[in-house]
Amino acid sequence: MHNHLRTFMLLAGLTAIFVGVGYLIGGAAGMAIALALAVAMNFFSYWNSDKIVLRMYGAREVDPSSAEPLLRNYVSDVYELADRANLPRPKVYVMESQQPNAFATGRDPEHAAVAATVGLLRMLDRREIRGVMAHELAHVKNRDTLTMTITATIAGAISSLANFALFFGGNDRERPGGIIGTIALMVLAPMAAALVQMAISRGREYEADKHGAEISGDPQALASALQKIEAYAHGIVNVTAERNPATGQMFIINPLAGRGADNLFSTHPATGNRVAALMKMAGGAPRPNAPIVTGGRRGATAVPTTDGGRGPWNS
Repeated sequence: MHNHLRTFMLLAGLTAIFVGVGYLIGGAAGMAIALALAVAMNFFSYWNSDKIVLRMYGAREVDPSSAEPLLRNYVSDVYELADRANLPRPKVYVMESQQPNAFATGRDPEHAAVAATVGLLRMLDRREIRGVMAHELAHVKNRDTLTMTITATIAGAISSLANFALFFGGNDRERPGGIIGTIALMVLAPMAAALVQMAISRGREYEADKHGAEISGDPQALASALQKIEAYAHGIVNVTAERNPATGQMFIINPLAGRGADNLFSTHPATGNRVAALMKMAGGAPRPNAPIVTGGRRGATAVPTTDGGRGPWNS
């Protein structure tokens, strides 16, 4: 309930930014045009978001009849976890990327899809893969894809409004702060909207971690998976994600981490905080880390141990 209330308040904050900026610099005409454009784009994305992103990442659908045992197990586990969560079985996809990562998409549980990279399937053990997919199914169950579509609509409207400000803001006397104030708001308004959008995304990741651990019954497996994915994400560039950074919020770990994104503008919570919360949920006993395979050779793990510190659900 706390997380849902927080999400609602942040959405209200986005709406307030939109209305306030529209009143200050966009005028009624500019605000109406910007909102219409943003709603039109996001309405199309809402109905077609799964197809768009899956095609963007070259994802291919897999099923239990796949010739590869790894893929058969992957699909079987997703189906079993979906049944356990009382969800319709989603379509299951695999992406040809060596960066270990995964996401969920679709406008509702009846039209959901989950996707994992070949890197994730090869680098994690089956227990960890189940933990990751339970996290993605939690996003589906919580309808987070819908929530993020709404935030994208409002944030997009704010950005469009800022871009139209100079054209629909009237003369300098009608603009608070004059032309300098208008330019400042053109820069600051989209930034403020992005920060609120990122705060919503971070909150949904914590919630999906918690509910995903409940679905799988194994918070330690998800904690271990997050550590491994984080370790690899810094060294393997996801080219498609780099070209389409707006999709970064969909993944379980920021796919842009290879470029050292500033934490202030990260759509994901710090992995250490997520792991600490999961280990607290599991009773504080860290799961021994499996060795990580690098370049086809098995070596010492690069995953740090967990101290079982305080998490956002136990403060």
